[in-house]
Amino acid sequence: MRPNGRRSWIIIPLIPVSKSAWWAGVKNGRYPKPIKLGPRITAWRVEDIDMLIQRLGGKCFENAT
Repeated sequence: MRPNGRRSWIIIPLIPVSKSAWWAGVKNGRYPKPIKLGPRITAWRVEDIDMLIQRLGGKCFENAT
């Protein structure tokens, strides 16, 4: 069964911020908290990212590839 989450390398193109800005936003609460799947694997719930995109007004999809 595949986990229902997104890895950071997938989120970065969806939310147009640098990797360091993303992690700073996670730390200060602007972006959702991740879930640790293993020592080197971090993911976010799809629902949390979808809510973030809605909160940002869908602007992040304009630059997504």
